[in-house]
Amino acid sequence: MTMTHELGLHLTGMEQLKIMLEQDLRCPIGETLDIKLVEAEDGRVVFEATPDKHLYNPNYFVHGGFSATMMDFACGYASMSKIPSGKTISTIELKVSYHRPINKDTGLLRAEGVIISSGRRVIFSEAKLTDLDGRLYVSATSSVLVFNIE
Repeated sequence: MTMTHELGLHLTGMEQLKIMLEQDLRCPIGETLDIKLVEAEDGRVVFEATPDKHLYNPNYFVHGGFSATMMDFACGYASMSKIPSGKTISTIELKVSYHRPINKDTGLLRAEGVIISSGRRVIFSEAKLTDLDGRLYVSATSSVLVFNIE
């Protein structure tokens, strides 16, 4: 069973996002990495997380998989805001560009995802990961497939 099934297949993606936001509901990987949805509107979402040493790679920087996950969340959930009831999405492509390293001293990071274009079958989005001073750490583009829930 998916989170979509638990929230209700009769809800639009935006309705699901509002419930997730209001109740601080997170999918399991979001709980594991402590990534929190903090804003959701039509075509735009924001996630926040504060990286720490437990996310380090062997070079003592935050592993790129953490920020790639934040980018996938931002792009995917922005796309989710556009889908009607009875539909779901799956990432087709995620392109991530790393602009500067992240470490435990970076502090709170914000991943903002926005829709570039939204069609009946495919949605395109982009995201940026910044610190509280607006410095860019990671950017991404994504495309997702929209399909019926069965």
